[in-house]
Amino acid sequence: MDNKFHVDIDKVIHERARLLILSYLASSNEKRIQFNELKENLSFTSGNLSVQLKNLEEAGYIKIHKKIMDNKPLTSVSLTVAGLESLMEYLQQMEGLINKVKTSRED
Repeated sequence: MDNKFHVDIDKVIHERARLLILSYLASSNEKRIQFNELKENLSFTSGNLSVQLKNLEEAGYIKIHKKIMDNKPLTSVSLTVAGLESLMEYLQQMEGLINKVKTSRED
């Protein structure tokens, strides 16, 4: 049995809030998701969501779009190609770990 367990996990994605945000964006049919939709559906505070979005944008995983509509600021978020690719790689790594654990338990 191969006991090697080295996986280079993306620490930006691995954090719970950021993983939820990226997963939500990747599973949506919409190209852009409104800030308030993320806030409500993921049960984040405005402050926490803002911080996590900033971290994801700095990593190049999302793009934050800001505009004024009816004299009100409107923020939306979109997943970048790099963000989707990184999320998919992360999920493959997690799937590999899960399969390794399941396989080892079958022995």
